[in-house]
This record gives sequence, structure tokens and C-alpha cells, in this order.
Amino acid sequence: MSYDYLFKYIIIGDTGVGKSCLLLQFTDKRFQPVHDLTIGVEFGARMVTVDGRPIKLQIWDTAGQESFRSITRSYYRGAAGALLVYDITRRETFNHLASWLEDARQHANPNMAVTVIGNKCDLSQRRAVSKEEGEQFAKDYGLSFLETSARTSQNAEEAFIMTAAKILQNIQEGIFDTSNESCGIKIGYGRGQGTLGTSGTVGQTGGCCG
Repeated sequence: MSYDYLFKYIIIGDTGVGKSCLLLQFTDKRFQPVHDLTIGVEFGARMVTVDGRPIKLQIWDTAGQESFRSITRSYYRGAAGALLVYDITRRETFNHLASWLEDARQHANPNMAVTVIGNKCDLSQRRAVSKEEGEQFAKDYGLSFLETSARTSQNAEEAFIMTAAKILQNIQEGIFDTSNESCGIKIGYGRGQGTLGTSGTVGQTGGCCG
């Protein structure tokens, strides 16, 4: 399937915040209540349409445990976008966001589009971090913000598409050099042949995409 661009994403944050579940909801439109801890990285891909342009997202879901940090850092390089995820019911996961962000900016493209994600908003009765706090953190660092639920799929789609829209905007403003693939962007096949694919088109998980 042709696409205008391929964007490489990473999903980062503490273990157990729902990173793998968000990816599964986005690529397969399903929720897996019991999910093994990610060992190293997991991979998913899907086509979306942003501003009428077909874009392929190649998403690397990283392990949250400190013991895997050296492995996952290698995936930061060459990422055009990142979802920085915390669990609204566990304040410590919110408190660690600045450390994750610093790590990402140190090892990834400084112009990487980052969206802060407050996940598990379906558990609002157990909320430990207010939406306003999440919004303020994102504002302080110049990032986008959304609350999501991998369980109910609320804003799961929007989280990935919002980040893609920011990357596309950065390309149009000349912030990203698309001739340099290390920025996490590849010009796709069939560019300029019209639009193809919709935000409802589900890609595959596993394997590797060219």
C-alpha cells in the first residue's frame, strides 16, 4: 500500500502504565487485560490519514523497567515522534515523566514530536493525578497532551494521529530534514499519487516494515 511518509514512533514511560495496551488498541482495536511485561521492545505498524495524506506509522513500544533502559535507548535514535505515558492512578509514574523526557531528548532527535498521555482515564474513581496537572506538565515543556483509556479505546486513536499531525506540521515548516532518515521520517512509496488509506485502516503487528 502506498503512503506519502513513514514516521517512526516510540512509546516510553514507567512499566505497567499501559504502553503495550495502547499500541494493541491502536493497531488491532482490542484490549488485552492481562499483558506480559514487555521485554526490550515490541513493534506495531498501521496506516493513518492526516490532512488527506496517507502515512504509515512504525511504532516501537519500549520496556519500562530500568534494567532494559540501555536496550530501549537505542530505539530513541531515529524516532520522529513519542508518546510519553503515565498512569493517572499512580502518581509516581507521573513524577517520573521529566526523567523519561530528558532521556528521550538526550538520545533522540531534539525536534521529536512528543505527546504526554495520561492513560487509564476509565479508572477516574482511583485518580491520583488531575487532568490539569497533566496539561500543565505538557504546557511547561511545550508538548501536546491527552488522557486516554486503552481499555475503552478513548482517545487511543487520537493520541497517535495527533502526534503524526505535529510531525507533518514540522515537515511543512522545514524543522525536519526528510532527506536525512535519521530523523525518523522516510518519504514513502507512491508519493503524490493521491490519497490512499484511512484512519480506520488497520495494519499488521510484528515483522518489519520497509
